Parts: sequence; C-alpha cells; structure tokens
Amino acid sequence: MKIALAFAVVAGTAPPAAASAPQEPVRITRFLGEQRIPHLVKFGGTTVGGLSGFDRDPRTGAWYFVSDDRWRYNPARFYTGRLAFHRRTGDFTGVRITGVTTLYRPDGTPYPAYGKPGSADPESIRVDRWSGRLLWGDEGDRPDDRNPDIPISQSKVRGMSVEGRQEAELPVPSNLRFESGESGPRRNFGFEGLAVTERAITAVTEGPRFEDGPTPTAGRGSMTRLTVWDRRGEVRAQYAYPLDALAAPPNPPTGLSDSGVSELLAIDDHRYLALERSWIQGVGYRVKLYEIDLRDASNVLDRDSLTETDTYRPVTKRLVRDLGEFRPPVQNLEGMAWGPRLASGECTLVIGSDDNFSEEEVTQFMAFGATGCR
Repeated sequence: MKIALAFAVVAGTAPPAAASAPQEPVRITRFLGEQRIPHLVKFGGTTVGGLSGFDRDPRTGAWYFVSDDRWRYNPARFYTGRLAFHRRTGDFTGVRITGVTTLYRPDGTPYPAYGKPGSADPESIRVDRWSGRLLWGDEGDRPDDRNPDIPISQSKVRGMSVEGRQEAELPVPSNLRFESGESGPRRNFGFEGLAVTERAITAVTEGPRFEDGPTPTAGRGSMTRLTVWDRRGEVRAQYAYPLDALAAPPNPPTGLSDSGVSELLAIDDHRYLALERSWIQGVGYRVKLYEIDLRDASNVLDRDSLTETDTYRPVTKRLVRDLGEFRPPVQNLEGMAWGPRLASGECTLVIGSDDNFSEEEVTQFMAFGATGCR
C-alpha cells in the first residue's frame, strides 16, 4: 500500500459531517475522580507501566494505552482496557487492563531494545476511526553529549492494525530528521503528541530544534514545531508553538530541567488541547492545559529557524487549567483523551501520567467534566 493512500478515509467509516455552530472554548467544569494502576503490576506476562499515551475508540468503548518501555521489562507494546464512569453522575470509578499487544516492525519482528539501531520510543497512540487503524507516535532517538553512543532512530508517525502490525508510515519533513551533530531536533524532543481528525493528522515535537533556539529557562520560553499532514499522508503545513518559560529555576541553579509539549488532542479541525509539561530539578513536575488555535498562524515549514519571532505568527494559546490544582503533587502527565459523553451533556476528558517505572511516581488517570468539545 502506498503511503499516499495509507491514511485516507475508508469509505463508509466516516461519521456524518457536523453542522457548523459557534465555537465555545473548552472549559473544565468539574473533577470526576482519580484512578491508579498499581506500581509494576503484571499482566499477560508483561510489566505494566510507562503509559505515555492513550485513546478511546468511540465505536466500542475500548481504551488503548501505549507503553514507552523499550525492553527494560518487555518489548514496545500497547494495552487495551476499560475506564468506568457512572453515566448519570459522571463519577470516574475504575480502570481495568484487558489485553496486551506487541508493536511490530514491517518485517513482523518486535522493535529492538533501547540503544540498538531501529529501536522505538512510543509516546502517543490514537484511534483513527476514519481509516480503521491505530496511529502511534515514535519519539525516536539520537546521540547527544551525555549519550554519544546512541544510534539514530528517526522519529515517526505510524499506522498499525489492532494486532500491532505496521501498515503505514508518514513521511517526516527534512527539518525534523535527527542528525548526529547540533542540528535538527534535540534528543528526547521528537514526536511526543499526536492528534487525528477526519481531515488531518497532526504531531508536535516536544521541544525546540537546535536551529529554533535554546530550551526554556525560568527567564524565557522557546518555540517548537507542530506538523500537519493531510489524509493522503502529505505534509500540509508546519506551525510554531510557543513554549512557556519554566515555572521556577532549578534548585540548585545548575540543576537540570526538561520542558515541552507532552500530548496533543483534537477539538476540531483547527483547535487542539495541548499538555505543556516541565520537570525541574529540586522543584518537580509542573503541567498546564492549553487550548491552541492554528488559524492565523504562519506556515513555517520552509523556515530554517524560529529565533526571529517577529517575522511569523505562532499558534494562539489560551490557558484552560493549571493541572497542579488537582491531586498534588502533580505527576508526569503525558496522556490525554476524550472519554464518553455524560448524561449531563458534558464531555469527559481523561489526563494520565507515565510513572517512568519509578517507585517515586505513579500511573494515574484523572477525569474531568468539560464543555466546548464536539
């Protein structure tokens, strides 16, 4: 199957087009509850953890959770399961894992372990109900000063069957290809968030390319890139996403920090929710939920650098909620998906954490009632 057709809408699978209506901004109306998966719990001969992305199939109610484990315990994989809500009250009452599936390369073999050529770093998963497939984002890997011997594995967006077989792959713009020197995306800043609509597939790199400027500090933010493909698999545009400055400096001042977009979720054809997450040494995690809009943003696909910020228009951002307000301390929030609609008419929005297989972190799911969704 040619890539140009790999993500096209399958006849008969697309829902009827929604009638145009005033666009209400997304608002969190209430907190519906929290559920956790026990640390290092076993399922189907695997260790559950590192759940870096998830999504719900609205046709079946099944949930898909992708793990970013790369043979620390088991090969790259995704889980299926169920999240339970009380339809009348909206209470979030449970999470249950029901299956596990290995991710396979085109030759039918699992992805190699971390540090090996061709390894994968799964960070997001989406149900593409318009093509009948699953999509997943691979952050890839590359060497840097602290890890000079890591081989290059390109960041990708792939299509697969529910059995984990790869069926398609999107072409990556040349400006997002990993290189061995200080050009292109930095290590751990490949495709981190993924969204899908009837008309487009969109992915965001976690943080800035070398050419687009330094990473965020407490004194200034930075720019990363959001790439949009059409349903034929062709790159349509690229937009600049303005990252916030760090919420606080590291402690000690020479300490480490890591900040960027950890997930993307479509609201409609031009609006998305974005999780902006930071880890700051001596401070911990900080996460904010934004609504972004691509309309009026400049197409920066052909720009070599985003450092001259007065020469283009980035996407617009509106703060929806500081997620540190719920169940502190805030966790490593990396997953986000729409759940079922409630009897009240509210949407459910589920946001979850990757525990990094660490005893100091948790696999957490928080559910919210929301308005302004479709």
